Amino acid sequence: PGDTEAEKKFKEVNEAYEVLSDPDKRAKYDQYGHAGFDQSFGGGSGGFQYSGGGFDFDLGSIFGDFFGAGSGFSRSGGTRQTAGKSVYQRVYLTFEEAAFGCKKEVTYPRIEKCPDCAGSGAAKGTSPVTCTKCGGRGTITTSQRTMFGMMQQQTVCPDCGGRGQTVPNPCSNCKGKGYIRINKKLEVNIPAGIDDEQQLTVRGQGNMSTNGGPTGDLIIEVDVKPHNVFTRDGYDIYCEIPITFAEAALGAEIDVPSLEGNVKYNIPEGTQTGTSFKLAGKGIKYVNSTKKGDLIFTVIVETPKGLNDKQKQLLKDFSVACGKNNFKSKQKFFDKIFKDKK
Repeated sequence: PGDTEAEKKFKEVNEAYEVLSDPDKRAKYDQYGHAGFDQSFGGGSGGFQYSGGGFDFDLGSIFGDFFGAGSGFSRSGGTRQTAGKSVYQRVYLTFEEAAFGCKKEVTYPRIEKCPDCAGSGAAKGTSPVTCTKCGGRGTITTSQRTMFGMMQQQTVCPDCGGRGQTVPNPCSNCKGKGYIRINKKLEVNIPAGIDDEQQLTVRGQGNMSTNGGPTGDLIIEVDVKPHNVFTRDGYDIYCEIPITFAEAALGAEIDVPSLEGNVKYNIPEGTQTGTSFKLAGKGIKYVNSTKKGDLIFTVIVETPKGLNDKQKQLLKDFSVACGKNNFKSKQKFFDKIFKDKK
């Protein structure tokens, strides 16, 4: 009492029982299923809301479990055709193979139609026969006593496994299954620009369906090995290039490595360590496009080590010869410190 949700549910159950206990309505349900109670019957398959005779409940939600809703059975009584399962195969690529594309031969396990029996499962010179238990429907109907009375439920035929046929003389190669497991070799085209952890789908190269549906796909999972110079972010590539103190101070033409060979680049005088430069269009090609990313390189000024006495003296003389204007960042830093202390 007072629980409106429970009262509503109880009312729906009583109304559902009234439908099933009426011979005419029950016959209609047996012939047309849930759709037979839809006033728009004939206009497609929807949620099957029953609205006749003052009732307003969803037969699909109440009786779906009893009548096989969502269980894989078709309205015609047979099992639905399902697609074969996809096969996942990891492929390892070098940085360059991913950047430029390549061909890779992969070997992977898959289910294929038996070549000896052409998928029938029957020995040569024989054929499958209609299942005597289900009459070729692939399903059987069982009765179950419930609070609503006797309910019927469809299940997969245990004798034929839903195929509607049995094989008295099975093929020796596939043992009557109609399919075999093999290790298939396939050459796969890897497109230029593919990246690490991306997937490539090869349609129809997965497992065959065991009940007449379409063949599954081969899913290539890409694993790109790290490069010893470059890193990648999208279609842009990055690297660090060491330069000498003199090159940084005076400016210089340096060699910049790229995926297509070295490129000459003039860095300006006074270049600081950590400065980045961009070479447009020297990155990685976009997949299925002529567009390319960029190459961004960062220069790292290498401080010389192991100086001899002459080199040290030259640097000391150089330091004395330099004025404050040659080291503006350092001067600004200390000026700021002294200013804050005042």
